[in-house]
Amino acid sequence: MRVLVTGASGYLGGAVASALAARGDEVRTLQRRPSGVEGAVDVLGDVTDAARVRTAVEGMDAVVHLAAKVSLAGAVADFDRINVGGTRTVLDEARAAGVRRIVHVSSPSVAHAGASLMGDPALPADPDHTRGDYARTKAAGERVALAADAPGFAVVVVRPHLVWGPGDPQLVGRIVERARQRRLPLIGNGSALIDTTYIDNAVSALVAALDRADAVHGRSYVVTNGEPRPVAELLAGICTACGAPAPSWRVPPAVARSAGSVVEAAWRIRPGRDEPPMTRFLAEQLSTAHWFDQRSIRADLEWSPTITIDEGLARLAAWSVGAEKD
Repeated sequence: MRVLVTGASGYLGGAVASALAARGDEVRTLQRRPSGVEGAVDVLGDVTDAARVRTAVEGMDAVVHLAAKVSLAGAVADFDRINVGGTRTVLDEARAAGVRRIVHVSSPSVAHAGASLMGDPALPADPDHTRGDYARTKAAGERVALAADAPGFAVVVVRPHLVWGPGDPQLVGRIVERARQRRLPLIGNGSALIDTTYIDNAVSALVAALDRADAVHGRSYVVTNGEPRPVAELLAGICTACGAPAPSWRVPPAVARSAGSVVEAAWRIRPGRDEPPMTRFLAEQLSTAHWFDQRSIRADLEWSPTITIDEGLARLAAWSVGAEKD
């Protein structure tokens, strides 16, 4: 297959592009800096630039669309321009170029309104009730993607939940950095059950969605390891694997939410150079349960995860030792 992967300079996007190239697909990537993916041909540009997108999709059979603005803070216009406008541009140019399959990578946050999600399926994306500009615009972008599904233009949405693994600069990198600075608290008692997705499992699920797009188009799926664990246990496992102290101090959920709202307001007035230390969305994510029914994605995609959380933590620990030696 000839596949365009957008956002391949990111952690998950690069891994997806590498997996497709390794199995023999002809892979092209589109992002603002070189992807570093062996065997792929890079097109440098922005998903909001119709001309560059047109060049990237020419001659492709399929697109895996991962490019997005992923942040807890930032200019509202940037979220809308990239996550909604960029998605619409990719879909329009892909359809015009004769692309037949689209895998749109979304987020479970598109259906999270602040309450616990326990064993839920992929609920409808709801931009009116999500928390924060990232979730709101990803929800709107998902709606745009599903509305484009049509005969001969199969669109399937996959929402990977909290992807992590060796070399992850986002979830793992930020957890470990803050733990070492003693700035990583537990929100509440740390007992909220949360599921995550090891990187290899997220990649194989997206590849399966690409291969099965003709059969499952028009649907949204949440993908996880299917192993919900208390958030305190997950944070401690990641910290221990990377040689960082596990969080030992606690903040009441109500206090964390209030502090997050204050920090968000401050970041809007004078944005920091890094992610804000706390937001209301983050406080809710760390203090409420969110794990999902995995039966439909496993049956429909004929897929199942191959790497358990414990095996993933062992791999993370081995990688961390090697990284320190380097």
